[in-house]
Amino acid sequence: MKPSTNRMLTRIKDVYLYIKENGTVSTRELADAFGSTPRTIQRDLNVLEYNDLISSPRRGKWTTTEKKVKITS
Repeated sequence: MKPSTNRMLTRIKDVYLYIKENGTVSTRELADAFGSTPRTIQRDLNVLEYNDLISSPRRGKWTTTEKKVKITS
């Protein structure tokens, strides 16, 4: 796997775990927490939403779904 792909997957996993630990969070809060641009975070959120791991109850806010997830290192 390319280093950039591995870095992206690690960030997506970290974003998911951050949302799970902090409840409902904003895209801006995630961008600030990860030192990324809102656009980069939005791409990560799109991957998570496509896989039904998160949902957006309000515009710009994100929370995890009830879907079961197995987290591996």
